[in-house]
Amino acid sequence: MIRKSKKITKLRGSRTCGYGEAKKHRGAGHRGGRGNAGVQKHKWLSICKFNPDYFGRSGFVRHASLIKDLKTINVGELQEYVLSNIDAFKKDGDKIVVDAAALGIDKILGKGRISLAMAVSATEFSENAVAKLEAAGGEAVEL
Repeated sequence: MIRKSKKITKLRGSRTCGYGEAKKHRGAGHRGGRGNAGVQKHKWLSICKFNPDYFGRSGFVRHASLIKDLKTINVGELQEYVLSNIDAFKKDGDKIVVDAAALGIDKILGKGRISLAMAVSATEFSENAVAKLEAAGGEAVEL
């Protein structure tokens, strides 16, 4: 479309630039409110288009009685800890006796390599941890 004059110069000299009274183009009321004001009313279509997940819940929260907050350690880390503090642990024959509850550990996990024969007592063990402890000549004792 061809214009005779540039659009920028079209309203030069006009005090209100086509908005009627001077107060009509002023403040947040011209924007329909500040921020997310009006998203359930006059700005609803923009919410539907650009942020459809803004309203509603997602996911779920388990009941507090079902959530376990276990302190865990891997068998490889446990072996390193035992070797660095070897004098603090008792020996039962060729096995080193480790009480995980006294160390503040609830569950033993199976990551890492183990070559030390340990008799470990804890609340819970993973299957992999039990297999590695028994393969090294030790045992897993559940409390």
